[in-house]
Amino acid sequence: MRVKVSRKEQFNAAHRLFRPDWSSQKNQETFGKCNNPSFHGHNYDLIVSVTGEIDPETGYVMDMKVLKDLIKKEVTEYMDHKNLNLDVPDFKDLNPTAENIAVVIFNRIRPHLAPDKELEIQLFETPRNFVTYSG
Repeated sequence: MRVKVSRKEQFNAAHRLFRPDWSSQKNQETFGKCNNPSFHGHNYDLIVSVTGEIDPETGYVMDMKVLKDLIKKEVTEYMDHKNLNLDVPDFKDLNPTAENIAVVIFNRIRPHLAPDKELEIQLFETPRNFVTYSG
């Protein structure tokens, strides 16, 4: 029996959506307010879900304390209260869209999970705008 367990966390970060190889006009037309040269911030809500078999000895799919600590190390300490463009190496050459942030989070957590576990990342940039990535 496969069961999905989830942990919700929050982090705050600033970013600017732009491509250095595009003109200012094209960046503005494409990214609008998100292209602000002074950056802008979000209070991101993150849901990390792990799906797998229930361990018959523990009754867990995954120990939620382990998942909590993993998110803290790989996401919160890495991205919280940071300027994603300037302070987070993953975005040195990667536009920090919600889609790309979710993929980066997935790639930071996935190596720490057993191969038989499935991982899903949901990242809410606003209460109504969110992305889901599961590899």
